[in-house]
Amino acid sequence: MPRRIDKLREAGTNELEAQQKELSEQIFRLKFQLSTGQSEALKRLRDAKKDLARVKTLLRAHELKINTGTPNGRAMTMPYLLSRRVSGGGGSPEG
Repeated sequence: MPRRIDKLREAGTNELEAQQKELSEQIFRLKFQLSTGQSEALKRLRDAKKDLARVKTLLRAHELKINTGTPNGRAMTMPYLLSRRVSGGGGSPEG
């Protein structure tokens, strides 16, 4: 599993977009197979959905130009990214 995400992180934007299109088509085919009663498609469908989510996340990170890795090689988590926000000073009307 870790190798799969590392391979995706190394891919460029064009490669990720092609992967996104391929996975979307694969999910469509697998949903069709599942509706016809081919139960072995369920695991492949779940894996394809997870891979598509990974690809979309990396594409969004490229779009926002967020560095998706930290110096120790671990991915930044959403709480880390949210903690880096600067407060806007807005808020309650009392303050």
